[in-house]
This record gives sequence, C-alpha cells and structure tokens, in this order.
Amino acid sequence: MTRLTAALFAFLLSAFSVIAQVKRTTSTSTTPYFPDRPKLVVGIVVDQMRYDYLYRYYDKFGENGFKLLITQGFNARNNHYHYAATYTGPGHAAIYTGSAPALNGIVGNDFYDRKLGRILYCTEDTTVRTVGNNGGAGQMSPRNMMVTTIGDQLKLATDGRAKVVGVALKDRGSILPAGHAADAAYWFDSKDGNWITSSFYRNELPAWMKAFNARRLPDEFMQRKWDLLLPADKYTESTTDDQPFEANLPGETKSTFPHEFITVSGQNRYEVLRATPYGDQLTLQCALAAIDGEQLGKDNITDLLAVSFSSPDYVGHAFGTHSVEVEDEYLRLDLQLAELLTELDKRVGKGNWLAFLSADHGAADIPGFSQTYRIPAAVKSFGEVGESVKAALTKAYGPGQWMIGYYNQQIYMNTALLAEKKIPMAEVYALVRATILPQRGVINVVNLHDLSATALPDNQLTMLKNVYQPNRSGDFYVMLQAGWFEGRSKGTTHGTTYAYDTHVPFLLYGWGIKPGQTFHRTAIADIAPTICALLGILEPSGCIGNPVGEAIE
Repeated sequence: MTRLTAALFAFLLSAFSVIAQVKRTTSTSTTPYFPDRPKLVVGIVVDQMRYDYLYRYYDKFGENGFKLLITQGFNARNNHYHYAATYTGPGHAAIYTGSAPALNGIVGNDFYDRKLGRILYCTEDTTVRTVGNNGGAGQMSPRNMMVTTIGDQLKLATDGRAKVVGVALKDRGSILPAGHAADAAYWFDSKDGNWITSSFYRNELPAWMKAFNARRLPDEFMQRKWDLLLPADKYTESTTDDQPFEANLPGETKSTFPHEFITVSGQNRYEVLRATPYGDQLTLQCALAAIDGEQLGKDNITDLLAVSFSSPDYVGHAFGTHSVEVEDEYLRLDLQLAELLTELDKRVGKGNWLAFLSADHGAADIPGFSQTYRIPAAVKSFGEVGESVKAALTKAYGPGQWMIGYYNQQIYMNTALLAEKKIPMAEVYALVRATILPQRGVINVVNLHDLSATALPDNQLTMLKNVYQPNRSGDFYVMLQAGWFEGRSKGTTHGTTYAYDTHVPFLLYGWGIKPGQTFHRTAIADIAPTICALLGILEPSGCIGNPVGEAIE
C-alpha cells in the first residue's frame, strides 16, 4: 500500500466513523425522525355544497378563496358519493375514513340499531358528559363509528405525537372527522352560545377555548342582521328573492332580505345564527383559535385540523339551491375561506401545509322551483309510505308491530316477529313492493337482502351495497323518482342516489400537490387514501378507495 493510498484509507475510515456516530446519536435522540411531511393538514368540509356551485358563482369569487384552490391546486371534477345515504353524518365519516356505511357503521344521522332496539343518533354517547356547560349537548363521541380515520392513522404513525382537532357548529361535523384518537373535537351549543366538547376527550375546556368563549362573538352577531353583500341586481345566478317555496328563519314571517335575528323563546337562543353566514365566521374564528391554542403546525410532526362549515346546510335547507340566500352565503363563505388560507400561510408558513376541500352531500332543487321549468319534481308526504305498509301488513298477517319504522328511505321490519310467525322475508318484500310501487313518485322498492335480484344500473346497485349494514340498516329501500323527496312543504333536502346529491367538490392544495384537474370519476372514498399516500402513512382500517395519483407531486 502506497503512502497516498494509506492516507486515503485512513480518511475514509474516519468519515465512516463520524457517520456511524451521527446515526447512533440520531437513533437515541428524544426527537424522533419522521419522513418529509407537511406541518399541518387542514381538512375542510362544506356542508351541503353541490359541485356546480364552484362554477355558478365563480366569477363573483375573490382570488384567494375557492378560486385559489381551483386554479393553483388539484380539482377532481367528477367526484361522487359511492353510497345511498347522502346525509351529514355518513358524509363526514366517509370523507375521513375512506370507507362506506356498510363498514364504518354510520348509515344515517339517526338510524335504528337492532342490537340496542332503538333509534340511535350517529354520535350519541350517554356514557360521557358535556364539557363546557351543564347541558346535555356534549354527550357525544365517535364510538358509534366502527373504523379509523385519517387522524387516527396519523396518531398511530407518530406514536401519538401528532395533534388532531375537529371544529364545526354541528357535533357530528366535528366528532366523526376528528376520529377516535383525537385530542379534541369542539362544537357549538345554541343554548348558551358556547363551544363545548365531551369528557370522551378531556375533563375541562383548555384555557384558549375558555378565552374564545369569553369573547362572546355570538352575542355580537345577534345584534346585527343579514343583508346582501352585493347590490340586489348583481345576484344574477339566483331567482328573485321573494319565492313562495322558500322557508323562513326562526321568528321571521318572510323569506326575504334583510333577515333580522329575532330571539325565539326557549333554550336555543343562538340557533338562528347557524342558518346565516355568521355561523361560518364563528367556525373560522374558532378554527384559528385552535391553531394558536393547540400550537398546530409548530413542529416537525404533522398535525391535523378538521374544519366543517355547517351554515350552508341550514341556509340551503331553508331557501333552496337557486336562492339569493344561498348565493350570498357562498360569496361570504369564499371570504372566510380566503381568510383561513391566508392565515395558514402566516401561522404555519407558505408551502408547509396541505389542505383538501369537499362536501358531505349535495342537495335537490326545490320541487316548486323545478316545476317552473317543467322538470318533473314533487313532494311526497312523509307518512305516505310507512302508513300504507303498516296497513297492508296488518291486513295480511293480523294485528302486530310488523314494521319497526321508516328511516332514511328504508323500511325496518320486525325480523324477530317475522321469524316467530315463520313468515319469509321474500314474501314480505313482495307484499311491501306491491303496496308501495304504485304510489306517486316511487320508481323502485329494493330488497336489501337480495340486491343481486334487483334490476338497476350498476352504480346504483353499488351505492345500495355500500350503505347496507345488517345491524343498522333497513330491509327494503324505497327509491323515489329523481326530483322527488319526502316531508318538506318548503325548502329542500338531500339523501338520494342522484347526481344532485352525490356530485360534490374534491379540491387539493398546498404541500405535495401537483396543480391540475381530472375528469375521471373519483369517489369520496378516494379522499382519505390520497391524503394518507401523501403523508406516507397507512390508510384507515375500513378504507375502500384509491389514491388520486394525478394530484400528487
């Protein structure tokens, strides 16, 4: 070995020794190493946002809200729900679990639980207590959800070091996205105007939330009124303001601007704020307070903030999809979204955070509105199906509680009584179908126990398969004609398998996102695996979706 070669060998030996020492130091450090990830993931759900709103109001949006996500992020333009129960609870659960009601158990906002033998609210939990006041609105938790969420997987991937927080006016809009392992979920109590949580998460509100409640923003908003953001003649994407098929806000006698906030007697003094853009302002300010209070996105461990804007749902239900109120709500929500995105840049750092936006369901046009365009649509009385089925069963089999109830367009039969009397389900289905099918607005009656025998388009069958959970679903699904719904003489609703309820936005923006768009059909179940793929973590336990690879940088 020459002198030069010996010197080079000694140098390399020394270098390897230093590298080994660095590795040993790193492996025993108290700060664990995590792969390259954003500091914060922000999930945004807009309650009752149809896909077409993105473009109907596009020209009136500012540059830093919805437009920013569309033009500088990734837009999955053909994104649909993959199951039949397009309601708030199932929607929030599906977005964050990548699953379906058949697996995650959230088959409706309320549903009949056969094991309990009663109606169960999706986040109901009588074993916990309210934290934040003395009422009962905090007896909630995610225990009825049977699988994990994005937040749960992030907790598992970081040995619990990641922080996960949910914020929404609605309890189910906060709790289900946050998941089982969350640090907290916070929601609004209309009784006293406070944001509360549950002892499932903690035994006392943190100091920052106490300080936020002490600001009494609801009282400030109750002193105002809801007037138009723009001159009335600028609302060209909507009908005129005075329509007979629109509902009124609590305490009001008219459905036109300006909307005065009239205090309604009873315990829910602040309920009216939910159905106005002030509900979005409350949600935004609470979310910003949570970022600071929980120090989200302040270290090298990815945190998750799940924010749901609930007010569009209240406004949409009351006034409908083509109302001036809905247009004004979305123009104002665009301002709140712009503020949120701007504040994320300031508080977490531009390029350090990842956001996605979707909706828990869409909405039908009000039948009264559709009829002005000669489009088939109507309202069916809520008791029309259930009462006719009860009468037919009694006539066929004699007195008895043959049917337990009719919820979420599903008929729940008393399976124990049918078994006792040895009456086959197929026989009952034939009777029920013959009873309901001739009714106005009914297009099909489906036996959820035998979907393979049903003649329906494949995507409709898939939606029904994905909603069927034996212990929580009904036996027969009543499919109404497009444009029809039950139980509302004014305003609108959702919950069907039709495109107006299933087609919702899916926007991605920020860290790791490649700007662009796709028209390939994507599903709500694809959201969670896309986020988990970006983070390099395992997808939720009940996930049935696939990552949208085109969106990933």
